This record gives sequence, C-alpha cells and structure tokens, in this order.
Amino acid sequence: MAPVLPLVLPLQPRIRLAQGLWLLSWLLALVGGLTVLCSGHLLVQLWHLGTFLAPSCPFTALPRVALAASAVALGTGLVGSGASRASLDAAQYPPWRGVLSPLLVAGTAGGGGLLVLALGLALALPGTLDTGLEEGLGTAMAHYKDTEVPGRCHAKRLLDELQLRHHCCGSHGYKDWFGIQWVSNRYLDPNDQDVVDRIQSNVEGLYLIDGVPFSCCNPHSPRPCLQSQLSDPLAHPLFDPRQPNLNLWAQGCHEVLLGHLQGLASTLGNMLAVTFLLQTLVLLGLRYLQTALEGLGGIIDGEEEAQGYLFPGGLKDMLKTAWLQGGVAHRPAPEEAPAEEAPPKEGLPEA
Repeated sequence: MAPVLPLVLPLQPRIRLAQGLWLLSWLLALVGGLTVLCSGHLLVQLWHLGTFLAPSCPFTALPRVALAASAVALGTGLVGSGASRASLDAAQYPPWRGVLSPLLVAGTAGGGGLLVLALGLALALPGTLDTGLEEGLGTAMAHYKDTEVPGRCHAKRLLDELQLRHHCCGSHGYKDWFGIQWVSNRYLDPNDQDVVDRIQSNVEGLYLIDGVPFSCCNPHSPRPCLQSQLSDPLAHPLFDPRQPNLNLWAQGCHEVLLGHLQGLASTLGNMLAVTFLLQTLVLLGLRYLQTALEGLGGIIDGEEEAQGYLFPGGLKDMLKTAWLQGGVAHRPAPEEAPAEEAPPKEGLPEA
C-alpha cells in the first residue's frame, strides 16, 4: 500500500522542518494563550451581564467551548515546541518518541474538534444575542421596582449600574420607561388622588408615568436633569424632545450591549481561526517529522533520505482493511456438528 502524501526529507530539510516547527509551536502557544484570555474576558462579561440576557440564550456556550479549545491549542504548542527541539538532538529525542503519537491524536481529535465547534459557534451564536437581550432587558426593567422581593432585590442596582456605565437608557430608548412601572409601590401614597387615578386608568393596575430613573441622566448636561413629565412640552419649556441626549442618554441599552458582545465574539472568532490554522500546520509538520525519523530508526543525524507521510497506506486500502478486520472479528464462528452417537450394541443371547 502506498503511503498518503509522501514527502522525501533528507537531513537538511529535516533540520529546517524541525526549526520551523519550533517557531510555529511557540507562535501557536502565544496565540492559544491570547485566545484563552479573550475567551475568559467574554465569559466574565457574560457573567456580569447575565441578568440582562435570557436564560435560554445559547450564546454563553461560545466562551466555554472556546476556552477549552484554546487551552488544548496552548498545550499542543508547548509540547510541540519541546518535541521539535528534541528532534534536533539524538540524546533528547528518544523520550519524546512515545509522546508524539498521543499528542497527534489528542491535538487532531480533541483540539481540532473543539476548534471546529468553537468556530461554528462563533459564526452562528452572535445572531441569538438580539432575542436574548430583548427578553432579558425587558424582564430586568419589569423587576426594577421589586426592591423588596427576594431574588429580585438587586435588579434596580444592576440596571442603574448598566445605564450609568454604558451611557444608555431603557431597552431601545428612554421612552421604554413610560410603559413600565419602575416606581416601587412603597413610595406611592394611596391617599393621593393622582396616584389612584393613574393606577385605575391602567388595565393592569400599574402606576405609569412619563419619567425615567435617575441613572438615565447625562451628568454632562448643562442644566439639571429632567426626569418627569417628559412628554409634556409645557412642563419644561427649555427641554427639546428632539435632542434628548442633552439631558438623557440617547442610546438604548439593547443596541449598546449588542454591539459590545458581538464585537467581543468577532474578535474571539478571528483568534480561533488563526489558532486553528496554526494548530493544523503544527500537527501536519509534527506528523511528517515523526514518520521520517521513525523510518530512520530514531537516528536523527542520519545522512540518508527519509520519507515522511500522513498515513502508512492509502485511505481506500486502510478502510478496506479495517472493514475486513471488523467483519472477521464479528463473524460468528461456524457451529460444530454434534458428534454422532454410536449405535447401541445388541445384547448377546443368554446361554
């Protein structure tokens, strides 16, 4: 059987291959480490912003898979650099002969599979952020007033921190707060006729106002923040509703978070693509170097030509052999015919 993609490697090309693999392996380790940092950063961001993302959103799987894939790539680069350096020294290479085969199998099956999966998630999952943020922000805004409800008492603080840190207001704009009761019931006077009228005028019995929380205020505004009666042009003569950014944050938090997370996902996807390319080159080079040295019996400084290859036989022949071996292994053994019973002996007549 002819080997798959054979490559003749004399002494000098083997040395250049080992030196190039050493450089590529360290580059893979560097890129793998950077990808680990990118994955961890995205994972931390999602942990902080998890309140504003729907629990059913699958986007959180991306940094976890990318973290595992980049960790395998980092290990492959470190081990590959040691193996390629040892292949230049006849005294250091023998201990690495037993390491290369497990490294190639783990790097190809484990690391390659994880990288392909992470790349697929990086391409497919950012589109799910739109729906996840829409649902998550809507839920967080609905629970803004529930400061005394167990499990929801932190919603107000987290949403205020989000709007102040990212300079946003509401989900798509400050008017989103007009359709949500964000004032807690404990601050409402049940004897106030205006409060009673507002609650009774709403079908769901909510206290709705045309105002926004303080965290929507722009601290760079040249005038005091206007939080209430924003839809009444006579209440604030100097307020121009066509330019709310002079007083309130103009952007909605949905657009800000969507752009932020998609930007991180795009950076991570590019890092994963570079990692996949480098890991493929390193694994291919290590396989050629391994098979070439095995053909020389481990004599690294041999002057004769060695042949490197990916597989020792053609893929068709390998599959055929594996199929035949599997068929023989699972073929039931022929049943042995039962031994014929000896005919009964006739009794001798009595004398």
